[in-house]
Amino acid sequence: MVTEPPSRAQVPPAPAVSRAQVLVASNRGPVSYTVRDDGTLTSKRGGGGLVSGLSAIGSGADAVWVCAALGDGDREAVRRTGGRLDPADTGGQRVRMLGIAPEVYSDAYNGVANSTLWFVHHLLYQTPLEPSFGPEFRLQWASYEAYNRAFAEALADEAAEGAAVLVQDYHLALVPGMLRALRPDLRIGHFSHTPWAPVDYYRLLPDDIGRQLLRGILGADRAAFLTRRWADAFTACCTELLGGTGNTRIGVHGLGSDADFLRERAHRADVDERIVTLREQIGRSTSTGEVRKTIVRVDRTELSKNIVRGLLSYRRLLADHPEWHDRVVHVAFAYPSRQDLEVYRDYTAEVRRVTDAINDEFGTEDWSPVVMHVQDDFARSLAAYRLADVALVNPIRDGMNLVAKEIPVVSERGCALVLSREAGAYEEMGEDALGVNPYDISATAKALHEALSMPLDERTERAKRLAAAATALPPQQWFLDQLTALRAL
Repeated sequence: MVTEPPSRAQVPPAPAVSRAQVLVASNRGPVSYTVRDDGTLTSKRGGGGLVSGLSAIGSGADAVWVCAALGDGDREAVRRTGGRLDPADTGGQRVRMLGIAPEVYSDAYNGVANSTLWFVHHLLYQTPLEPSFGPEFRLQWASYEAYNRAFAEALADEAAEGAAVLVQDYHLALVPGMLRALRPDLRIGHFSHTPWAPVDYYRLLPDDIGRQLLRGILGADRAAFLTRRWADAFTACCTELLGGTGNTRIGVHGLGSDADFLRERAHRADVDERIVTLREQIGRSTSTGEVRKTIVRVDRTELSKNIVRGLLSYRRLLADHPEWHDRVVHVAFAYPSRQDLEVYRDYTAEVRRVTDAINDEFGTEDWSPVVMHVQDDFARSLAAYRLADVALVNPIRDGMNLVAKEIPVVSERGCALVLSREAGAYEEMGEDALGVNPYDISATAKALHEALSMPLDERTERAKRLAAAATALPPQQWFLDQLTALRAL
């Protein structure tokens, strides 16, 4: 169980054997566990910017990653190891996994982080009906506090004197303030991977909770964001609700894609195999004999990704421009996300319904206008990247959106990019993308037509500039820049 709130007294550093000079805290760690039928545990390592970033500081650095147990396998690993995982499972990385009580974790993660904070920062509420903050939410908020407190205590326990601590995202917004009270000697940074809500929308939150979240992040020496727009929104909220940001420095680090990894991984045998299958599904036009053009999107079925309006825009394209019939295929990968929440299950069902409606309305015996896949398959995603003529990235709101930064790097055809102006990536890539209002399906359909019709030389030149912008700050440098800035304070 999560412990009771600690006293305000400082927690002494852990014994020398376990002290770390660099610490990362995030909800999800670099490894997950599954319990087999025979009771043995199997581990699976993950990837992403934090994994790449930590590797960049070198194996000799004294670093530890603090994360939460997400499922039964993780909790069993914590039970067997005391939470300090076997380096053989983590690629040599020191990891401390927290066995937070399942009911506390569920309330904090599903009730507050994903059903409240995510909705606020992505402007997803249907405000005539939601949100409604009553006694049930206050109980969930108490779990969110306990969950954050567990992280703060673990970090205080693991950190050496004066260590640098990089706390990640909206799940852990209270950690910097709690950790500051326990260990004022530490250098603390917080990084937000989501957008930040404008003041008027942020004030949907109960007043006391809105202020508590801001004060939590301002417990850090440095609060950083993916774009200047999100940083300015945070500053505006602090100014409006608290009178300013105090002594906390504000930074911007626009996470880019890892070009070397993507290009190498995209040409492995499993990707080549999937390209063969995708090419068969895309096919050739029965009237011209040419390979059909492809509009590619790869997303989780997350409400903010705007998949349904993307499909409706494609339908509008086919209705307004019949010359594209039998000559284009929308390759749409919509991988289920957060299916334990009813609103996400309903959204996933709507994605499938609209896909079927488009294929029923326009499809022929030899042409399926939409090729939809819902089972997560990274190799297949990379295969689609390679085949993309047009990338469609139209989120309602997104902190960055790495898909927009990955497809131009991998595409073999020099793809055009149709990009929502509400994606953080638009700040760096908007000049060479075709920008769209994510709510305007007619304008998005027009942009798709323009992208499909773009002369090859123009598309190729735009794609080169898009790829350069996408890789300007790869994950390793993104992480090191934050660490350097924090240590310099």
